[in-house]
Amino acid sequence: MTIGIGAIACLLPGDLVDVAELPETRRLGAQEGEFVAHSGVRTVGVFDGKTPVDLAAQACRDLLAEDPRIPDQLITIGSRAPEVLIGSDACHIQFESGLRGTFPFTLDGLGCAGSAAAWSLAKDLLVADPARRSVMITYASRPTGVDRIRFPVTVIGDGAFAMTLVRDGRPVLKAHRMAADPRFHGLFRVDYKDTPVAQWREECRDLDQYRFDLAMQSRTRLGRLVEEVLAEAGAAKGDVATTLLPNVTASAYTFYERSLGLRVHPVCGEHLARFGHLGAMDVVLNLHRVRAGGGLRPGDLVLVLSNSPVAAWTATLWEF
Repeated sequence: MTIGIGAIACLLPGDLVDVAELPETRRLGAQEGEFVAHSGVRTVGVFDGKTPVDLAAQACRDLLAEDPRIPDQLITIGSRAPEVLIGSDACHIQFESGLRGTFPFTLDGLGCAGSAAAWSLAKDLLVADPARRSVMITYASRPTGVDRIRFPVTVIGDGAFAMTLVRDGRPVLKAHRMAADPRFHGLFRVDYKDTPVAQWREECRDLDQYRFDLAMQSRTRLGRLVEEVLAEAGAAKGDVATTLLPNVTASAYTFYERSLGLRVHPVCGEHLARFGHLGAMDVVLNLHRVRAGGGLRPGDLVLVLSNSPVAAWTATLWEF
């Protein structure tokens, strides 16, 4: 028995906005403006008036229209800000998607690494109970407040995805590893309790800790995780057809290609420039693109890496 992908549905806006035309761009200082100019993001997609629940539920409905099998579980990756306190976004998405017999829950606190962590959890759920046939994963990207420029990290775009992991799906999830460092848990924060939504601003506690300490930690941690997943699969770096990363900044691709000795697929840069950073959706969108027509052959290995400022790191090896 193998566990792999059943179907993927990605929801992206038709309306794209130039980053230079975002309202907050006019308020940027010299340092922030230089960061945006070199981020690699040219436009971002915008879904006006839509909440993360709206977008995630639509992605789930789109997937069910393609593959009507009702999943046993629905894993909702936590959005940057929940719609309500005390209530359940996961149950709300389940209701709006029409998944009455599916059990929903939320995986939260891992940022961009959430989707890869959900892959591992979905595989474990299917292996643990032979009666389970399918696990659906969903997530929607929207900015935390009104600003899309997240200095010094990236520029946020809108989007959503839904995907299923099933028995005998393709590509096959061959190996997975993840790690986290709790020292960075409060590196970024939004003071929301005493502040109206229109005034929510993300703050980085220590720019140097993000740019240098976290970057060096990411290089070391991801390098170790890559070695572990390749060893589990009995493969070497030379056996990897291509590597996918989150779409955060253009410089991140150069940094990881040099430090890890892996070739990043050009689709990552294309999606970064067009849609901006989509949080935990990035690696799913990139995987969906190469799965649909990325020039891969049966048996090719694709390495998917993710990291987040919380800090969490994942490495997943897929066999096509």
